[in-house]
Amino acid sequence: MSEKQRKIGVVGAGAWGTALAHVLSEGHEELLLWARETEVIEQINSNHENRAFLPGYPLRHNIRAIADMDALETCEGILIVTPAQHLRATINNLPKNDAALILCSKGIEEATQQLMSEIVTELRPDSPLAVLSGPTFAHEVVQGLPTALTLACDSEELWHKLNPLISKPSFRPYYSDDIAGAEIGGAVKNVLAIGCGVVEGAGLGQNARASIISRGFAEMLRYGAARGARRETLSGLCGLGDLVLTCSSTSSRNFSLGKGLGEGQSADKLLSNRATVAEGASTAAVLQRDAKARGIDMPIVDAVCALLAGQTDSRSVVAQLMGRPLVAEQR
Repeated sequence: MSEKQRKIGVVGAGAWGTALAHVLSEGHEELLLWARETEVIEQINSNHENRAFLPGYPLRHNIRAIADMDALETCEGILIVTPAQHLRATINNLPKNDAALILCSKGIEEATQQLMSEIVTELRPDSPLAVLSGPTFAHEVVQGLPTALTLACDSEELWHKLNPLISKPSFRPYYSDDIAGAEIGGAVKNVLAIGCGVVEGAGLGQNARASIISRGFAEMLRYGAARGARRETLSGLCGLGDLVLTCSSTSSRNFSLGKGLGEGQSADKLLSNRATVAEGASTAAVLQRDAKARGIDMPIVDAVCALLAGQTDSRSVVAQLMGRPLVAEQR
């Protein structure tokens, strides 16, 4: 089957899912994009634009938005871009075919503390599995700006199958076999990005933000080691690279949430006013519980949880973090 005849599908038509659909549709006769909202489906199919989640960016005409997941039956690869807490339901609704499942959702399931790949392995043990993660803003990807990221696969054979479907001139996935590392980097950085946003919103300066990034990365490494991730994976695109990007710009939903907290707004108000999901808000508490159960010290994650719960204010949190005992840095 030629590349143009292959079919690839994307489940989830938020900003990131839509940007992925646009960039991956290059060279394909048709790309299927599943959306929950009827108006989004109509906008994409009629006007070739997702005005709800990615306004102002024209989409390729070979993208077909769909409401029925059964249409994905013919796909060789399906990218899952729904919010992490809805992944289990999404997987249960997918057609029972032999398509490779490529996870693009970043988080940890609240009820079970499972990684996204663990949920898929439980529900679809025979499905080829990959994780796509890295430093990516949707509005840059849809414009064709250069992007590099990690594609972690459960086998090298799967990598060779997926690479021609996903790799584009401006969209470069690099191979890894460390699925856990690719997932943990994406999940933890969302929580740390909230912390960096708090520093920005409270006007505490770039020195403090750099401290949160570097000490937060140490927390990511500790947690990753406990869950089987490799240090070199977390030091790459899907870990440190993604962390630096999302901790530096209001284009990050999690950074923007933290900025609002740092400015004194309540978490309830900020979250209720958002049309899109800031994954770090739901990941923070489950990450904290899992870290404590494993005996892992994650003070920045603890601080973000306290802020989200309304138990403290931003300046008190930073003062507490800066007042921690002075010990060897690599601890």
